[in-house]
Parts: sequence; structure tokens; C-alpha cells
Amino acid sequence: MIDSDFQPYEVIDGDWSKGLLLVADHAGRKLPASYNSLGLPPSEFERHIAYDIGVEATTRGLAKTMNVPAVLGQFSRLLIDPNRGDDDPTLIRQLYDGTVIPGNYPMSAAERALRLEKFYRPYHRAVDAAVERVFQTNGRAPLVFSIHSFTPVMQGFVRPWHAGVLWDTDHRVAWPLIEMLAADPALCVGDNEPYDGALRGDSMYSHAITQGYAHALLEIRQDLIADQAGVDSWVERLVPILDAINARPDIHEIQHFGSRTGPVDHRKG
Repeated sequence: MIDSDFQPYEVIDGDWSKGLLLVADHAGRKLPASYNSLGLPPSEFERHIAYDIGVEATTRGLAKTMNVPAVLGQFSRLLIDPNRGDDDPTLIRQLYDGTVIPGNYPMSAAERALRLEKFYRPYHRAVDAAVERVFQTNGRAPLVFSIHSFTPVMQGFVRPWHAGVLWDTDHRVAWPLIEMLAADPALCVGDNEPYDGALRGDSMYSHAITQGYAHALLEIRQDLIADQAGVDSWVERLVPILDAINARPDIHEIQHFGSRTGPVDHRKG
């Protein structure tokens, strides 16, 4: 039985008329008590496999400083990954970066359906509601900005980027974001690195691409936001950049750019 008081998301209030919504899919690492840590020791929930290190504090810092709303995922992606399509084979992982997740194997169809119903879909309904509230309050299409973090090393490869901007085909946020971040000579900024932003059914696809809303996903290297000093530094860096992008007139227009993943079933416009 699922704990009745478990909340799969948190909505941070702010000035909804500013036209900007922050989204942090992997902010949390909580599990309902009934899942018994999925059979894993507590140390695994300190790793990136359970959540995006530093993202919760960074998102809260941006939301507070800018006075803008945000939606934070509260459950660990080891339970179910909110940044995947509901048909993605990595939606519920049984093996992640060398760790076997006992509570995810075997995975019955009933259990999969339960996790979708109790965690995944409520989170996405909350993001949908927040996006729509920004639209209705501002009267224009919202800017949806997603925040993630990535490991400095993956499978022995030392990642050189300090941050990466992920995007599909809508360049309205990605291009100026990359340009403004890269203006700092101390930063190595990835363009669709360390991941490709074209992922059908992911959070940005579901809440921005299908509606024609301007958006981008920013990946920050985890060691750079692992403590409060790092978080504060990145919040200070990002606030003027996001303000400048949010002020651009084309950002608040509905424009359909399509997707590199295939035809898009548009929900607005």
C-alpha cells in the first residue's frame, strides 16, 4: 500500500505573471516508506543514480531570487523517472551505473502501472497546471526552464563541460543561453552535451515542445553545485541570463519547431 501522505511534487510559489517557470524533475530522492529503499543501502541515495545532486538547492535559490514559480519532483528517479516518456525502456531502471536495484526486479505490469499512477502522472499534471497558470496569468506563452545536473565522470570519461544546454529544434532559449554562458572564459559550455536534448516523451517534450513554448534544459556539473557556495555562485550567474532571455519578445510567442525525434502532436497553437 502506498503511503497516503507521500507527495510526489512540490510547487514553489512566485510571481506567475513574469512568464517563467522553473522545472526540476530530479530534485528529490524520497521514497514512500512502503518501498523499503528498494532494497538498497542509504549510501546509494547519496549518489547521482537517486537524484540530481545540487539541483534542489539551485532551483530554490533561483526561484527565491527571481520570485518565480517552480515545480520540483520529490521522488527518487530510482522509483520511476519523470524525465522519460511513459514507454521509455529506462523509465524504471533495474540496473543503473553499476548498481542493481532489487526493488525494481522483477517488475510486474501492475506495479509499473501503480508507479505511473501514483508518482509519475501526478508530477506531470502538476507541471502542466503550473505551465498553464503562467500562461493564464501572464497572458503570453511561458518560458519553461528545466534544471538538471550531471556527474564529472561517467564510465571512466572525464567530462570537460562545466554546464551543458540541451535542446531539440527550438533554439530561442538555447542559443542565447549558450552564448551568454560561454562569454565567461572560465566556463566550458556544452551544446547538447553531455546528453542530446532530443528525447521523445521527456519533460521538455511533454510540457514545452508539444505546445510550442520556448524552453531549454540546463545541465550543471554536480561538483560545481554540491555545496551552498557553488549553488550561490550559479544562482548569481544565471539570474541575469534568465532575466535577459525572458525579456526577449520571441520567447513568449507560440512557435512550433517540430522535433528531431519525429512528428509532434501539437497541443496548442
